[in-house]
Order: sequence, then structure tokens, then C-alpha cells
Amino acid sequence: MDTLAMAMNAIKVAETKGKPDARIRPASRVIRTVLSVLQREGYVGEFEFVDDGKSGEFIVKLVGKVNNCGVVKPRFSVKKEEWEKWEQRFLPARNIGMLIVSTPAGVVTHSEARAKGVGGKLLCYVY
Repeated sequence: MDTLAMAMNAIKVAETKGKPDARIRPASRVIRTVLSVLQREGYVGEFEFVDDGKSGEFIVKLVGKVNNCGVVKPRFSVKKEEWEKWEQRFLPARNIGMLIVSTPAGVVTHSEARAKGVGGKLLCYVY
């Protein structure tokens, strides 16, 4: 069960249906950090954690900016010199969208990882 894949799918389906918010369950720390990166970059609005006594859920306000999103399976390792190759593979054009990456510096976008000069594991993409 890939909870991050279910979360990205819930966001994509809610965006295509034109809903104002998306419910993501089950909640996890990885999903929280990915949502905070998406919020910082302006793809989603505010989100809140609702504890239901089990694993909880996130309620995410959508701003209508997500055209497509998904996870990268398997989670490929990327060297710091290879960012261009992975951008061409998962993003539609240059400077459109972003890859979200788990690095030793935390969960960041591919452009931040490139600026810091670090590699990491690809988690998901959004544009």
C-alpha cells in the first residue's frame, strides 16, 4: 500500500472534478512534508490534520493549479549531475512543474536540490 500514491491520486481526482478540497487518508509524515512543499510552491492551499483515532486524515484546500501529479515508482536515486535527465522524463517542458525529492537536506524540490548540489530519491512530480 503506497500512501503517497493514494494521496497524489486523491489530489488529482479532486482537481479534475473541480472540488474545493481533497481528503487524504491515511495520513503520514511523508505526506505532510510533501504537502508542505506543495503549499510553499503554491500548488495547494492550506491543509489541516484531522485525528480520527486511527491514522488520521488531511483536508487539503485546492487552488486549481494542479494539472497532473503522481508518484515516481520505483523511487529512483538521482545523482547531483543527473537532474536534467529526470526533468525531461517526468515534466512536460522546461521550467514547468517540479519534482519532489527526498535528500539529506530534507524533502525539497529538484531546483532546490540542484542549487544545494545534492542528489536524492525521487518521490513525486507535479505540474
